Amino acid sequence: MSRSDFTVGALKALPVIISAGPFAVLFGAVAVANGQTVAEAALMSATVYAGASQLVGIELFGQAVPMWVVVLSILAVNFRHILYSAAITPFMDHFTLPQKMLSFFLLTDPQFAETLARGESGRSVSFPWYLGFGAMIYVPWVAMTAVGGLVGKAMGDPADWGIDVLLPIYFLGLVLGFRKRGNFLLIVAVSAVVSVIAQHLIGSPWHISVGALAGVLLAALLPLPDQRAEREETIR
Repeated sequence: MSRSDFTVGALKALPVIISAGPFAVLFGAVAVANGQTVAEAALMSATVYAGASQLVGIELFGQAVPMWVVVLSILAVNFRHILYSAAITPFMDHFTLPQKMLSFFLLTDPQFAETLARGESGRSVSFPWYLGFGAMIYVPWVAMTAVGGLVGKAMGDPADWGIDVLLPIYFLGLVLGFRKRGNFLLIVAVSAVVSVIAQHLIGSPWHISVGALAGVLLAALLPLPDQRAEREETIR
């Protein structure tokens, strides 16, 4: 049973790492371009394990800014993970404490989206399934970071290749995965507008958290959609 769940989770994550792999290569190339060694870049992927935050952090490292600014900037980018963990916790109550600690370390955007979808559909979110999904992304992510670091010097500026647009496209795809939920368009529109305004007023990366909080507050104020109708629409 456990082996089957692990395999199901790993196979489910296979398309994710195929699409997310270029981000790891991009980070490795950017990290080396900013003065890190290949080993240091791979170590950062293995310990921080947060693509957007890694890119923000590595850019700030190259600007010789105070460390507290780097830490707070990464916190701003990854603030959404507090909301992610709160949303999926009800489906992980049966995990042991060590299992929960490992699970939250492996928590990424696609891991959250798939766990939430699985839990809300009534299927069991077992630890082997969660681990299989997470391991299929984590291990290649670290390996592809090293590959990116090795080819980074030959690649030059990643922006010259146009791969700097992969990150916003990736997040756009994740957002659209929730398009059938109630109040989707209004919440996304408000979050986007507030984020753009915040970028002009307080700058990056704080606009990400400000936009997210605006969407959360709006969602809390709006009436709850009919969950039964929402599930039927999702199935269709």
